[in-house]
Amino acid sequence: MPELPEVETVRRGLEPAMTGARFVEIEARRPDLRFPLPAGFARRLTGQTILSMGRRAKYLLADLSSGDVLVMHLGMTGRFLITAPDGGVAEPGEFANEVKEDAKHDHVVFRLSNRFTITYNDVRRFGFMDLVPRAGLETSRHFKAMGIEPLGNELSGETIARLFAGKMAPLKAALLDQGLIAGLGNIYVCEALHRASLAPERAAGTLSDGQAERLSGVIREVLAEAVEAGGSTLKDYRHTDGSLGYFQHRFRVYDREGEACPTPDCRGTIERLVQSGRSTYWCRHCQK
Repeated sequence: MPELPEVETVRRGLEPAMTGARFVEIEARRPDLRFPLPAGFARRLTGQTILSMGRRAKYLLADLSSGDVLVMHLGMTGRFLITAPDGGVAEPGEFANEVKEDAKHDHVVFRLSNRFTITYNDVRRFGFMDLVPRAGLETSRHFKAMGIEPLGNELSGETIARLFAGKMAPLKAALLDQGLIAGLGNIYVCEALHRASLAPERAAGTLSDGQAERLSGVIREVLAEAVEAGGSTLKDYRHTDGSLGYFQHRFRVYDREGEACPTPDCRGTIERLVQSGRSTYWCRHCQK
């Protein structure tokens, strides 16, 4: 499933084409994705202007002139394809079309007043779309139990120490708890824990103030680097222009079982363990 950096990359790709444009025509080729589309979906969107493109954790948010917010989640295989007015490369954003061999999975098509066409393609249909009043967004079913943003101003060593205080759950599990910190996923948690020299199995509540501060810094660092690199390409993930993300080439531990630990002067080897059904990659020599 795309993690926060991949979703932010998609948001940045969609923003130049969608912000300021008006929905001229909506084509919903099926009544549902993972969940049924909202009642009157096409009618409620048609004629509305997209005021801004945002993101909350792993959700894309299109703020509309109607006072609603179009909430979109990519699920496992969802992606947006951008068709420029001239059918070629579009500016700004340097979007390039790709030949779609799986057009049968094009489920929702947005035609905009600037003559861009945005197509939502989802092979497995685990993604979804919803319309939520802006005033009730944070208390909606999608976000009411969601934790802080890892790239927001709230994340700090002090905040991590407060959120994890007294918790005996493994540190990795606490970082993946979306009710504490929203948007962190398996890949980037493995990478952050390695950079912070923290063991994934240690109790979350045992972090010292200094360790919590270091962890907050590397979380921001890893996510920022991944966004800058355009995310990671694993299996189905692609950018809005069909190109690949490249942060996977910077992985220090993820999917590198058996390789030498990249930490300077560390003679350990990257190991794999399973936590809550997910693979964790780490070095027991330098992560304590």
